[in-house]
Order: sequence, then C-alpha cells, then structure tokens
Amino acid sequence: MQTILIVGGGAGGLELATRLGKKLGKSGQAHITLVDKNTSHIWKPLLHEVASGSLDTDTDGVIYSAHAARHHYHFQHGELIGLDAGQKHIRLAAIHTDAGELLVAERTLSYDTLVLAIGSVSNDFNTPGVSQHCYFLDSAPQALRFHRALMNNFVRFSQQNDDRALNIAIVGGGATGVELAAELYHVAALAKRYGLSGMSAKKLKIHLLEAGPSILPALPKRIADAVRKELSLLGVEVRENTKVSAANAEGFITADDTLLNAEMMVWAAGVKAPDFIAKLGIFELNRLQQILVTPELKAKGQEAIYVLGDCCGFQQQDGSWVPPRAQSAHQMASLVGQNILRQRRQKPLKAFVYKDHGSLVNLSRYSTVGNLMGNLTGNSMFIEGKLARFVYMSLYRMHQIAIHGWWKGMLLVLVEKMNRAVRPKLKLH
Repeated sequence: MQTILIVGGGAGGLELATRLGKKLGKSGQAHITLVDKNTSHIWKPLLHEVASGSLDTDTDGVIYSAHAARHHYHFQHGELIGLDAGQKHIRLAAIHTDAGELLVAERTLSYDTLVLAIGSVSNDFNTPGVSQHCYFLDSAPQALRFHRALMNNFVRFSQQNDDRALNIAIVGGGATGVELAAELYHVAALAKRYGLSGMSAKKLKIHLLEAGPSILPALPKRIADAVRKELSLLGVEVRENTKVSAANAEGFITADDTLLNAEMMVWAAGVKAPDFIAKLGIFELNRLQQILVTPELKAKGQEAIYVLGDCCGFQQQDGSWVPPRAQSAHQMASLVGQNILRQRRQKPLKAFVYKDHGSLVNLSRYSTVGNLMGNLTGNSMFIEGKLARFVYMSLYRMHQIAIHGWWKGMLLVLVEKMNRAVRPKLKLH
C-alpha cells in the first residue's frame, strides 16, 4: 500500500488530504497522513479577522483529527524538524504540555510520496528589534496572541477619562496590513456594545507603513487608490515611501531616524518560506527560500517529493514567480492530486499553469474592492461594493466546499448565519 505524507494543513495541504482521502484512502489503496504543528485549521486569508476578534477559531476552525476521521486520512500532530530524502522518512519534534511535561516523543514517519505544503512566515529582513517587539499573523496562535493583547488594551483605554488614543502601527501595505487596519476600526466601534463604554473608533489611531511608493503594490493602481481613499476616511494614517530601520519597546524607528510611538506593533511586510527549509540542505531555493520545482511541481532533484503553496518556488515562462496566495495553493493542490493519481496509473504527469483569477481586498464591513481576470480575454474588470464582497466570500465558500463537500459546506454557511444572529460579533476573551 502506498504511503503518502502531506506536511502542512493550510489551504492547499488540507484540500489535498481531503481529495486523496476520498480517492485512495476510503478504498484502502493508500495510507494518507496529514502532519501539522497545530491541531486545527483556519483559512489563512482570515487570520486578520482572528486577530481582531471578528472570527472565533473555537467555532470557525477545522479540527484536523475529526476531519481526518470523516474523510479517510490520518492526522499526526507534530512539527517537521528533519527530512532524509534517501531513506524516505521525516522527523517530527517532541510535543510537550504547557507545563513542560513530555507528551509525545520525537518520532519519524516513512513515506513513498511526500508533499510539502508548509506555507510561509513573515519576512522581517533581519530588521533590528522586530522579532522581539512585533506581532506577526502567520498562524492562528499568533493571531490569538495579538487579539488577547488588543482586548487588554481596549479595557485599559476604556477606563481612561482623557482623549488619548491607542496607537497601533502596522508595517506592510499588502492585503494583510490593509485588511487588518480596517478590521480594527470595526471592532473598536463594536467594543462599546459589550461593556467597554469608554472605547470607540475615535480612541484608535492606526498607522500603516509601506516602504514602497504605494500600498497594495501587486495590484492595479486603481485598486490601490480606492483602498487608500477608504482607509483615509476611516482615519488610518497611510505612510508610503516609509522604510522601517528598527523597532524598540516604544515603537518603530524609520529610515530618517524618526520614532513612531505605538502601544502595539504588527509586522506584515512580505513573506518567505520557513528558515528550516534552507537548513535541511536538500533543496534548491530562490531568494525567498522557496523550494524550486519542476513543471510537475516536484522538488528539483527529488522524484518522490511534491511541493505546493507558499513554500513552492514556481517560475513562470515570463520570469515571474507564482505569488503566495490562497488561489495559488488551491490550484497547486489540485494538480498535485491529479499527478499522484496519474503516477499510480503510470500516465504522463501534467505541468502546472497558474491562472490569475484576480485579487480582492476586504475592508471589513466598510467596503470591498478588487479586480477579476477574464479567463478568455486576459483583461481585468474592476469591481467594488456588494458584488466584490460577494465574490470575496465566495472564495472562502469554495475552500469550505473543497474540504467538506457540497452538502456540509452549505450547512456550514447556514450555521454561520445563525451564529451571527445569536453570538457576540466580537470575541471578548
């Protein structure tokens, strides 16, 4: 029986495990195991909502072990710390309780086919002080850590009788930074409903810093202009052409040696593949430490290892790299699933072709803007408002359907609507 290991339960990894469980695991043709250092999954584009408290991982997350039992694959909780491509096994770190007690010893797992879908982490570009003083939003635990600190500050500033504002500085004008800024104003306005009578959007001051000439540099100028206007109306101070040279306990220090004071600092400026990939010394990497792959999404020089998602370095014919987005991971997971099935039937493998379906930026309940790419013409169409919001939410619904199936996916949509009617709109703990 073929043993397939998938390391990383993000959008791509979880969708692939679900697909292979249905195709091979259910019939006993293969033993499929998903490995992740966390015990539950949350769609990464929604982590800014987890950080703000708009989304509750306790109700909106997917528990890997329960999902695995329903979809005919196995789940192993653990963090990848070693890989022996010659012996075809991976090594997982030991797991300890919060008190330091050994729960699960370090172990190895063997494979016939390995899929690496370990995602990405924030790239701090070795900026002094950033790792010590900033919050990151690479995972649900990091987002929850930010949320706890945010609620503590909401309580503290709610008790003040003066007009001092809670200063939050966000470095990085990409989608994460932009969406977080808007979401924070939304939850600050909600706080007054839930006992924090002294807190409001007026007591919040957000600084969005972008080193380049424009926020949302990967998107068309029209979208960036529309988003900048919306953020300014909310009260966000957008600072473009502002490079951060260091961070300390008081705030960010810019390249012109100016201190920007902030009680909370978030780093969302670029991503890279995790550092331990380079330390393995096995793969060819690009400058973002992504693993270089063949057209079929196999790691170069490794016949038994596929790579997908943010950690995958796929260079297109025009020289550009496939961007680290959820739609990229979804498309790669689909192709890797097909190629694993085709390889079992000894059929030629398919080459990956990335299709850019456009990009959307959701500014909480205030606005949604973006562009949709025409598959036939290659032209883009600018959309905003309710239509853009509908398309944005449709992307998440497609992910839910991919991992749960149509029937349960639609039930989840109904349950979410019911929950919005009966539970607080802000996570308070």
